[in-house]
Amino acid sequence: MNPRGNPFFAPNNAAHYGHLGGRATTRAKAQAARRNGKKRKKAHALFSSRSVEWETPSDLYKPLGAEFAFTLDVCATPHNAKVPRFFARSDDGLAQSWQGERCWMNPPYGRDIARWVAKAYREATAGALVVALLPARTDTRWWQQYVTRGEIRFLPGRLRFGGAKHAAPFPSAIVVWRAGMNASNCTQ
Repeated sequence: MNPRGNPFFAPNNAAHYGHLGGRATTRAKAQAARRNGKKRKKAHALFSSRSVEWETPSDLYKPLGAEFAFTLDVCATPHNAKVPRFFARSDDGLAQSWQGERCWMNPPYGRDIARWVAKAYREATAGALVVALLPARTDTRWWQQYVTRGEIRFLPGRLRFGGAKHAAPFPSAIVVWRAGMNASNCTQ
């Protein structure tokens, strides 16, 4: 027994009761884990890296579309484009000029998000208006380096992206980089 009188978590029998880094320590526990695993639903793609592309919720986009009158969706698919003129993956929006456009951007939320955010900032300094839906990852380098130089509108609650069964596991924000903003304070 441990000092509190609990026989289950005494140091001499802790391994028997499952304190070995998550492995089942008995045959019965292994069988129970398999049974529970069959009942448990697989993680939704929003919580994993199976997909980095999520459709902007229409109820979020409509007032933004009315406010900013977008002329270009810089990273879209034919299925989820919010503006008639858009760059699909094959067009490589990162390689295109956005100058003079009024851009909507809901970038892929994977490892390349930093490249999209940097591009949005650079295009705004060159004359584009860019409005982006981003995960509110305030601790990241791309957020500190580029997002903080735009107008940030934190969204209440968690978004449910188009086609998703559950709300996102992270907060989101709308970021507005206005055309012709000053790039002198930004290091690339």
